[in-house]
Amino acid sequence: MNRLPQRPLAVGPLRAFEAVARLLSFRAAAQELFLTQSAVSRQIRALEEELGAPLFVRGTRHVELTAAGVTLQRGVLPLLDRLDSTVRQIRLARGRRQVNISTFASFASMWLLPRLEAFQRAQPDIDIRISATDHLVDLDDPELDLILRYTLPSNVPAEAQRLFGEVLTPVVNASLWAQSRQGLAPPLATPADLARHTLLEEDDPRASINYSSWRNWLRQHGQPRLEPARWIYLNFTYQQVQAALAGQGVALARLALVLEALERGELVEPFGATARVSSPYAYWLIPSRAAQARPELAQLQEWLLAQAAVSRRALGEE
Repeated sequence: MNRLPQRPLAVGPLRAFEAVARLLSFRAAAQELFLTQSAVSRQIRALEEELGAPLFVRGTRHVELTAAGVTLQRGVLPLLDRLDSTVRQIRLARGRRQVNISTFASFASMWLLPRLEAFQRAQPDIDIRISATDHLVDLDDPELDLILRYTLPSNVPAEAQRLFGEVLTPVVNASLWAQSRQGLAPPLATPADLARHTLLEEDDPRASINYSSWRNWLRQHGQPRLEPARWIYLNFTYQQVQAALAGQGVALARLALVLEALERGELVEPFGATARVSSPYAYWLIPSRAAQARPELAQLQEWLLAQAAVSRRALGEE
């Protein structure tokens, strides 16, 4: 029985395969890679021998992927993308200092980015790379330095540092609030008045919605069966707040993310601070296990913790 080779595949043939699979042309792939067409053909043939399966159906005027080729393409693309990204980071690190952060989109746009300009003014030689994703990332990812997450205390590693807790509060556009007080819009004096307004709800399948939903807030404020004039369901927190800012309804906002909008008077808490509810969830700073200790990382981490302390005081945690 023949045994297939067990040694790792070389990167060169994988590069050649990716180019041919993407362009469906040996000639175009050779031009892109600055190789001869015969050199690309040899690399593909060597790769097929390594795998023990044909990767392409070669016609006189066309090239098609086989089933094995399609499978390999799916695996190769993310690997080469990650390799290229890592190489870029190494090259950048030789010229400038850089810190890589992963967080979720709403937190990046509503809390981190509005504050980041102050850090960049103080540290103009440090570049910040923000990767915004709502998916949990690998704490051992070598491309990351810091991870900012929203989760339960039981879900974070021992090295995580708590930034601040979760507080939710109804908010409304200042103009709509003024109209309600002047009798030009339905009143917003008590929770029962929400029956005449549009409620902006975050459409989130995660368990945290049990605490951040309007149903939970209404239940805690004596209105478990209240039905609003209409619902608008939105995927992300920042969409919910944007809709409230546009006067499209009342949002149940994450207080830490709308503090500045409240301070500027763009949003109003129609029922005041007594209507706020807390959640067991919190926001955390988690150092990547793969991150190398260096001054720029320590500086940014210290700055983030200082900014979080300001938010904690505004939330009444300190």
